[in-house]
Amino acid sequence: MKILLLGANGQVGWELQRSLLPLGQLKACDRKTADLNNVDALAMIVQEFSPDFIVNAAAYTAVDQAETDKDNAHRINATAVECLAKLAKEQDAWLIHYSTDYVFDGTKESPYIETDTTNPLNVYGQSKRKGEEAIVNSGCKYLIFRTSWVYATRQDNFAKTMIRLAKERESLNVIADQFGVPTSAELIADITSTCINRLLQDAALAKTASGIYHLAPTGETTWHGYAYCVLKEAEQQGASFKTTAENVGAITTAQYPLPAKRPANSRLNVQKICDAFDVELPNWQTHVHQLICELSAKDSL
Repeated sequence: MKILLLGANGQVGWELQRSLLPLGQLKACDRKTADLNNVDALAMIVQEFSPDFIVNAAAYTAVDQAETDKDNAHRINATAVECLAKLAKEQDAWLIHYSTDYVFDGTKESPYIETDTTNPLNVYGQSKRKGEEAIVNSGCKYLIFRTSWVYATRQDNFAKTMIRLAKERESLNVIADQFGVPTSAELIADITSTCINRLLQDAALAKTASGIYHLAPTGETTWHGYAYCVLKEAEQQGASFKTTAENVGAITTAQYPLPAKRPANSRLNVQKICDAFDVELPNWQTHVHQLICELSAKDSL
């Protein structure tokens, strides 16, 4: 079996290199070797390698920057994805793609299910939704995993930013009225490989599995609660901060305006993926603890 991985050096892509390697022949491409801005070159890579699975972890993820960089966001998150979907259809390959909680407007009071109406509030969410639609309309075999608040030991993310700011600042305020679930890149990668393995082993599942799935840990929190958890775990690992976990202030979204609007509710119901692929998802704090342990081991606290 052959797997083509795009976005191999990103947070999720880096973990996917590890989780996908035991499944078959893996061709891992970063931005330099497979630029989603160049659909012709992308098509050549797919056609020459002829993969059984295309795993697209490449994306435009600069949420605020996308508000003034709309064309580039749509070119990477929608146009290139449409190209990949068409290629997957031609090659009779599965397309595994990652989307976002930001396709929703956050007005629902309970966790979102896959069939809930989408209504993205920002350009990033709009571009990701266009990518979803292109895949669904292509007729290819696909798994779209919507996830939320992604983090890893690699590259910048909210958790690592909180650690840095807590070291630098005497005070720190974090938004407490946006609800969601922090999701580790490691969990995303492991569940992806599990789902691929299930498809390979279960012909009946492979015939019915195409669809959108929510992929996140269980539980919920706010950005403030997430920051508290990160700093508290770090303190327990010996980290010293100017702003301790107990002293992080809670503020509203209105008190910290950003270029891109965020949904107040980003919680995702994950029952569908658990039932379809027979997986169990951990509570969100599990991988936050693991993240801090890994950073501590690397002397990055």
